[in-house]
Amino acid sequence: MAPGAAIAASIPAGVAFAGGSLPLAVIFALVACLFCACSIGLLAREMPAAGSLATYAARGLHPSIGFLVAWGYVLVGFLIPPLVLLQLGFTTAATLTSEFHGYPASLWWPWAILGALIVLAAGFYGVRTSARLGTVLGLFEIGVFLVLAIFLIVHAGSHNTLSVFTTKYTPSGFRGISGVIGGSVYTILAFGGFEGAAPLAEETRNPRRTIQRAVLLATLLIGALYVFTTYAVDVAFGPKGFVNFTTGTGAASWEGLARSLYGIFWFFVFLAIVNSTIANANAGVNVSSRTAYAMGRIGAFPRFLAQVHPKHRSPATAIIVAFVITIAVTLGLGLGYDPVTAFLMVATALVIVLAAIYILMNAACIGFFARRRTGLNPLLHVVIPVLGILAFIPAWLTSAGIKVFSFVAPLAPPESYMGPGVAVFMVLGVIYMIYLYRTAPERITDVGLVHLDAIDEDLP
Repeated sequence: MAPGAAIAASIPAGVAFAGGSLPLAVIFALVACLFCACSIGLLAREMPAAGSLATYAARGLHPSIGFLVAWGYVLVGFLIPPLVLLQLGFTTAATLTSEFHGYPASLWWPWAILGALIVLAAGFYGVRTSARLGTVLGLFEIGVFLVLAIFLIVHAGSHNTLSVFTTKYTPSGFRGISGVIGGSVYTILAFGGFEGAAPLAEETRNPRRTIQRAVLLATLLIGALYVFTTYAVDVAFGPKGFVNFTTGTGAASWEGLARSLYGIFWFFVFLAIVNSTIANANAGVNVSSRTAYAMGRIGAFPRFLAQVHPKHRSPATAIIVAFVITIAVTLGLGLGYDPVTAFLMVATALVIVLAAIYILMNAACIGFFARRRTGLNPLLHVVIPVLGILAFIPAWLTSAGIKVFSFVAPLAPPESYMGPGVAVFMVLGVIYMIYLYRTAPERITDVGLVHLDAIDEDLP
């Protein structure tokens, strides 16, 4: 979920719509993601498998939907490292330029490559090493932003107010609840990845319980962190002028505020953002490689993706593929445009795919438990998934640039290219799926298999 990078970059992107009411917008996004996390958690308890979301969709809806979810989810996992490594590059370069005026801001790409190499090494040593790396880095970034948030609340003093949890401070162009909903759409990217534990089910102790807890607690606890830190920076900066807060490294940013109020503390904020990008890139590789491995194992994807490291048992080939794609996308878009524009392009593509997948996960929850006919809980298996579907529709429409609601702003080029680009990618997936149906249909139906159950049956 990259809490440090999300606090500094993803969430502030919503201030243009929510202004000083951004904390309320974060709560909206938290509730939406909790609905979906509940659905995914229920499905993970029933089907603990590396195929994760693809398996859930195949069993809850249809094998073809499961295949397309796998196709899209692998894209998500492959795009997460370029997204955050672009942020690593331009954040590091901008900070070095401000501190050492001779450092060229255009020299961002070596830092992105260095981050990719660290993630590649962690992935090869297996999920235990990569998960520990993510945990250590995550605890550091959470600690930094928690301490700074407490400082900011103390600094705000008498200006602390719960009115930021109302629509009072929405900007003139997006007054009222439309501004809050619009702001929440742009904070959903900060929550993206709450389901990232699901593909690790086959490498987890007691996965039926552990994966469900991980998904729910990640959403709830990191969501609480997002609400607390957003409130703190809002009241410290001033909710009336918060619409001017930015995602960069200038004065009106987390790093700039830490620099102006607490001197050297800005350096810890910078380190938290940097290590957050590496941790999130690491998580993205974990997700994409495990999903590609699961699909390669059944032949739905090329079988070489199912090859594992002989010693560390990590899906080594899939990890190498993820590394190659990371370098190609990061340098291709970053040098072709600029790293900030490339970051926005990748972020747009991610939200398009993620919001669609989250909608399908809620629908899969309804379908899976409705087919069982026994043990159907109307609240857990129908009401909550339906609310989750409704909550993610605005996010999908916004990222796709489909103007249905007043807060959906038309995307400008090159971000607007991402909608057609994702559509082309999914059409290719449909064509490949049709080919498999004609040549080896069992590879599509096998997406719904829960392979961990087969493994359990072979154990004494």
